[in-house]
Amino acid sequence: MEYITAFLVGGAICALVQILVDRTKLMPGRIMVLLVCTGAVLGFCGIYQPFQDMAGSGASVPLLGFGNLLWKGVKEAVDQNGFLGIFMGGFKASAVGISAALIFGYIASFIFDPKMKK
Repeated sequence: MEYITAFLVGGAICALVQILVDRTKLMPGRIMVLLVCTGAVLGFCGIYQPFQDMAGSGASVPLLGFGNLLWKGVKEAVDQNGFLGIFMGGFKASAVGISAALIFGYIASFIFDPKMKK
């Protein structure tokens, strides 16, 4: 049942974002920033964690989950280190995911040959 819930919630998030892409003139980069910031704000309000507990990977994998992860990292680092935690908490919390994206992107650049449009 966890897989079905994760699939339905993740699919609903993706469908809502696709509607946002199709119906507005927002650029994809701005939509991505909007999603990360929305996840952080929902985490701050205490709304996202219960939602993530219910939906599992369907809520933690999209960019909303990344924003929530950044928020949790900053909150923990501020509790431990004070003001400096604002600057290092998000990096500590998301280091594994960011590192994996960089490494796999680098490996993919060796495997695939991009073709430039003229």
